[in-house]
Amino acid sequence: MITVQKPGLLTTVMDLGRPGFQRLGIVVGGALDRFSARIANTLVGNDENAALLEIAQRGPELHFAVETLVAWCGGDFEPRVGTEPLPRDRAVRIGAGETIRFGAARAGLRAWLAIAGGIDVPLVLGSRSTYRRAGMGGLGGRPLRIGDELKLGAASEWAKQRLKSPQRVSMWSVRPETLGKQAAPETVRAMPGPEWDWFSRDAQRDFFLTKWKVTKDADRMGVQLAGPELKLAAEREMLSEGVSEGVVQVANGGLPIVLLASRQTVGGYPRIAALASVDFGRMAQMVPGQSLRFEPLTLGDAHTLFLSRERDLSRVRAGLARLAG
Repeated sequence: MITVQKPGLLTTVMDLGRPGFQRLGIVVGGALDRFSARIANTLVGNDENAALLEIAQRGPELHFAVETLVAWCGGDFEPRVGTEPLPRDRAVRIGAGETIRFGAARAGLRAWLAIAGGIDVPLVLGSRSTYRRAGMGGLGGRPLRIGDELKLGAASEWAKQRLKSPQRVSMWSVRPETLGKQAAPETVRAMPGPEWDWFSRDAQRDFFLTKWKVTKDADRMGVQLAGPELKLAAEREMLSEGVSEGVVQVANGGLPIVLLASRQTVGGYPRIAALASVDFGRMAQMVPGQSLRFEPLTLGDAHTLFLSRERDLSRVRAGLARLAG
């Protein structure tokens, strides 16, 4: 059992999302950086889709009634166990009666905290993720509050073996950003979208050459960027069509909006581009005022990047399995 002593600014229960219901208007949602969430769960011996905590901007204070194993990935929140730092990207044993305290984000915007066994909340349409707009999933469809009690599922045999180690912190770590081929700093890789040809040559050129700025209009649905106006080659109307995570829409004002995990299910703005899935997590960490450029790539390149990262993750899983004997 874990008791929430301080909830943080926006701490929610998440897993990898709720796919399969967009036709009913229900978003996929889930962790904004699914890869970091998968790594955090892997580090504590959980199934990759186990429920964990997504922490945004300022983190929570959590009291543990039982000994367990935790791992966190993502932005830098300077968490501590008592007076000791809680290292990132490592498995750490937390003793019964101890408290973890996360601070404010110093770098990035979000982090993911996995706990051995996963957070035990009811499945809603196959997922434990919090969907705030519909008030479903997680803890009553809402962020954590003071006094909430989080139940845990059964820890894996791997986690139980790790808890027997005399070392509180594992000697090994797995950093999500070291797996696969990473983009250059402040760069997000993207390919032309379905309505790319609707845009003027100037707009097509500016999309990839501009140093865009992240605006304050950013949440789990999407991130609006500031820069030159992206104009259509000719006036035309678009019927609403399905949209997916990573799509870059251009609204009536001519500015791009990058859609994230909790985006709407359909949209009527032209889609100038789509991000490579390996860079979705990078968008989740963008803070207002930060700059980014879009680097062009092909669909084949995006597939290659995805497969490379998955191969690296498979090697990590194999290595952790050997550690467990």
